[in-house]
Amino acid sequence: MNAPQKPENLNAPHTNAAWHQRRLAATPRGVGVFGDFFIERAKNAELWDIEGRRFIDFAGGIAVLNTGHVHPKVQAAIAAQLQRFTHSCYQVVPYAEYVSLAERINAIVPIDGPVKTAFFSTGAEAIENAMKIARAATGRSGIIAFGGAFHGRSLFAVSLTGKVQPYKAGFGPFPPEVYHVPFPMHADSFELAKQSMEHLFKADIEPKRVAAIVFEPVQGEGGFNPILPAAVKWLRELCDAHGILLIADEVQTGFARTGRMFAMEHYGVKPDLITLAKSLAGGTTLSAVCGRAAVMDGPAPGGLGGTYAGNPLAIAAAHAVLDVMAEEKLVERAQHLGDKLIAYLAAKRAVHKRIGDVRGLGAMVACEFVDPKTGAPDAEMTKQVQMAALKRGLLLLTCGVNANVVRFLFPLTIEDAVFEEGLSVFDAALAEVAA
Repeated sequence: MNAPQKPENLNAPHTNAAWHQRRLAATPRGVGVFGDFFIERAKNAELWDIEGRRFIDFAGGIAVLNTGHVHPKVQAAIAAQLQRFTHSCYQVVPYAEYVSLAERINAIVPIDGPVKTAFFSTGAEAIENAMKIARAATGRSGIIAFGGAFHGRSLFAVSLTGKVQPYKAGFGPFPPEVYHVPFPMHADSFELAKQSMEHLFKADIEPKRVAAIVFEPVQGEGGFNPILPAAVKWLRELCDAHGILLIADEVQTGFARTGRMFAMEHYGVKPDLITLAKSLAGGTTLSAVCGRAAVMDGPAPGGLGGTYAGNPLAIAAAHAVLDVMAEEKLVERAQHLGDKLIAYLAAKRAVHKRIGDVRGLGAMVACEFVDPKTGAPDAEMTKQVQMAALKRGLLLLTCGVNANVVRFLFPLTIEDAVFEEGLSVFDAALAEVAA
């Protein structure tokens, strides 16, 4: 057997174009990449590529960096843990920090009664384990999700996802006993959701076989659509009436993004389980399932876990993230920035007729682009604005079933001057595309 060889010219002078060609040769096309550059370093809401160009980050690693790139306290926490140990596998040799982080999260999540938390690595892994917990606790198999939802890319998680392209196309068949109804984000869709749920219970699965209903308080990939408050109350009542567990997927909405520590705090309704990830651990890989203790204890010992689940470096980072959230008042900061952004986008909407709906909670804000004559979604305009912004050094993400939504996910620690600069760049991109 040949010994592994060190790649040639790994540290030689290089360009974005050269690394792009190497990427195409070395990695599969299925891993889609947006940026046309390679990152060299980052700080808070800014990053620099290997050629020295500066970018303002309004993407946040897809909602992972609420505390910014390389926050000093998160960096210090990881560095300190690195001197102690990096891995033991919690299920083999446990460590106190895992338990104390669970205690901290149990104390703040909006769930009634005694709460327990288990840690995993990714959002999809949290969702999959939430489904396992729900099935074990109820003895039922059916799961209900919503159109436009995004719950991850692993096979069970993607079966819950309500968006075919690019997540489900070519990957079926999917696990059975998963059902979808329309997402209730306004009065009309709420009525349709209720009708669809009633039909589902008559035509496809009786309520006593449904283990859980899972939803995002604000849909992420689906278009940053906040659920209608009345619909959350309806879901809670429906679940209570039939012994179904209500699961809030807060992978993207959690940790201050919506102007509350958790988005469910906007609705005054307590779920049975909550899934967390993304900004939980400042860019390190950590996710969690939190829930009512009686539900969380449904699986037998050994039924939950994972080799890397609750990695010590990520646990240390998460402790630091919770400290930063409190010390820097990031919940209040999110609401402040979100209010400014919505006011800014509303003003632009009056000038640029292709801007459609502007919506969001806290700093989880998005705007649609539409045909000004018909109101039809304009995915091409959306892409043009995104690329015009990128050319000027601003990272933006798009979303929505119709790919016509720009979403804003800047770090909540962003400096005011950098935030205003980012909006100025967005201004210029809008002007270019409109012209």
